[in-house]
Amino acid sequence: MAAVTCPLCEATCGLDVTFEGTRVKKVRGDNADVFSSGYICPKGASLGALHHDPDRLRAPLVKRDGEFVEVSWDEAFAEIHRRLPPLIEAHGKDAVALYVGNPSAHNLGNLLYGRVFYKALGTRNIFTAGTVDQVPKHFSSGYLFGSGLSIPVPDLDRTGHLLILGANPLVSNGSLMTAPDVRGRLKGIQRRGGKIVVVDPRRTRTAELADEHHAIRPGTDALLLFAMVHVLFDEDRVHLGRLTEHVNGVEEVRELASQFTPEAVAGPTGIAAEEIRRLARELAEADHAAVYGRIGTTTQAFGTVASWLVDVLNTLTGNLDRPGGAMFPLAAAGQPNSSTPKPKPFRTGRWKTRVHGLPEVLGEVPVGVLADEILTPGEGQVRALITVSGNPCLSTPNAERLTGALEQLDFMVSLDVYLNETSRLADVILPGPSALERPHYDVALYQYAVRDVANWTPAALPTDLPQEWETMLRLTGIVTGQGPDADIAALDDFVAAEAARRAGLDPAVAARRTGPERLLDLMLRAGPYDLTLADLEAAPHGVDLGPLKQRVPEVLTTASGKIELAPEPITEDVPRLARELGKEPNGELVLIGRRHLSSNNSWMHNLEPLVRGQNRCTVQVHPDDATRLGLTDGGQAVVHSRAGKIEVPVEVTDVIRPGVVSIPHGWGHDPAGMRTAVATAHPGANTNLLSDETQMDALSGTSVLNGIPVEIAPA
Repeated sequence: MAAVTCPLCEATCGLDVTFEGTRVKKVRGDNADVFSSGYICPKGASLGALHHDPDRLRAPLVKRDGEFVEVSWDEAFAEIHRRLPPLIEAHGKDAVALYVGNPSAHNLGNLLYGRVFYKALGTRNIFTAGTVDQVPKHFSSGYLFGSGLSIPVPDLDRTGHLLILGANPLVSNGSLMTAPDVRGRLKGIQRRGGKIVVVDPRRTRTAELADEHHAIRPGTDALLLFAMVHVLFDEDRVHLGRLTEHVNGVEEVRELASQFTPEAVAGPTGIAAEEIRRLARELAEADHAAVYGRIGTTTQAFGTVASWLVDVLNTLTGNLDRPGGAMFPLAAAGQPNSSTPKPKPFRTGRWKTRVHGLPEVLGEVPVGVLADEILTPGEGQVRALITVSGNPCLSTPNAERLTGALEQLDFMVSLDVYLNETSRLADVILPGPSALERPHYDVALYQYAVRDVANWTPAALPTDLPQEWETMLRLTGIVTGQGPDADIAALDDFVAAEAARRAGLDPAVAARRTGPERLLDLMLRAGPYDLTLADLEAAPHGVDLGPLKQRVPEVLTTASGKIELAPEPITEDVPRLARELGKEPNGELVLIGRRHLSSNNSWMHNLEPLVRGQNRCTVQVHPDDATRLGLTDGGQAVVHSRAGKIEVPVEVTDVIRPGVVSIPHGWGHDPAGMRTAVATAHPGANTNLLSDETQMDALSGTSVLNGIPVEIAPA
């Protein structure tokens, strides 16, 4: 039996995995895990199915005469060396684009050594899943607190009042809020006599558990939040508490909020003015409260403003950096806001995209413009793409147009374990080991954990496949002129020496280790706790570092050293939001997404245990809308948008508010040329054929995936 940290979502649950030889016999929750205490969800239980999946690639593929053939690793890297450096030499580094999918955040080798390769490649055309997910929260946190990674999370285990907007943590297991067993933690709030309020266009599983649910109109969360801010000022309920001396911009926020009265926002949001007042009063009066917003608030037209207002409310009620409020985790390793020296104050727009002039945020640019960067001729045109654990042909807007653009590339490489909707278009595919064949530590996710913990998982099984960090270093060798047979050990030593130098450590302290283990050991030694990797190796169920701690002012890295509550790069978008005040619903339908507990990313649809049961890829329609449109439960419907159309089964249900329809993301497994038998047998429909690549949050460039105008009719 091996103790393993599940790497399939943000909850970081501990698992007990039992083997018969090298075959997985059973996967159970680890009752001794210091964080998850035995909790397990269907994704974690499917770890064996993922490891044994016959469709999972176990050798590199190179496309020859239009067909993929298995080759040796040396042949695969030789092909990349033959084609990629000449392209860069002829057209420049920006002719190569990168797309990094969110599974990379769950992969220690990709996370630590991907940075090395990306920096060596030197392109400004870096795209990630962040701009179809969470970049607005990084943007707002950056200007509020000084670092885009300084994101406060609800102190779930001590709060007495939790306001949730656009999030379904019972299904997501938390998102930008690492929290195993969310159901148990939310029920703990209620057992303590607290209250949970959910604001969401759907009555989600989280809303079913909550004490109160408000079915807001999609895309209007910023209006609701601003009206609540207005009430706090209007009724003299602003109490900063211990934050008073650490906050700038309170009066500016008061002035900005003056026009967003509850009466003014009631029409657009669909929430009555008196209900808005009550929500604000109860939040202000609670002893310990937190406001939490997630993907429903970030993937909309005012994603950054909504993300900002979440923490404006936390601050004005005195609940920021307060036990039971919204607090800043103190991770054991790799957290910029606890490093020495502190990072420079956050800024954006260090460069802009070639075609549309959209600004960089956190070193990446909006994925919604990737197709235009490929299809628009001229200097700097993207001619090659490298995807890393990503499937943009399913997960990004106007997926049909992007797919057509990828077919025009001169060269494409995919680092992926599946031949899927995106990698089928590549010239070279480089697979990696399974989750049980590589070591694991959640460097990124522990920075958003609701309790400070650290847990190291060594590889549970041997493998003949190179680890991803070795693949990244071989690619680094190719783009730095060292060729496909670069000395990986020497490159690794150089990376470790640089990491030690930046941390002020002697690299010899971790000299007996290599790869991610060595870098992690250095990061732990440089971290805020007295920990080494040896300490974690001696604690296979994790190390509990205690509840969240108060960190203001030391966590702040703004130029002023204070919380900047009204930063101009965010408040400049308020006039655009104010123009929404006069708008009333016009009868059009709008589309929102949804997710399921057994579906985090599209590649999980190739695991038979996760696609059992009824068809989950349906369009949910309210009974009133179904009657008006002639739709029947179980029938087929055609859904149109400006970008495209899909056909999908109808699910008539009152969990969705009138005027809104919902289709889950990540489906549409029907293109030719894939090797995903289970997914192909349960194809569903790709909702990103409907999303519009021209619609973005004005500040962060994040795509609008919630509130898309659509038309729907019987098929």
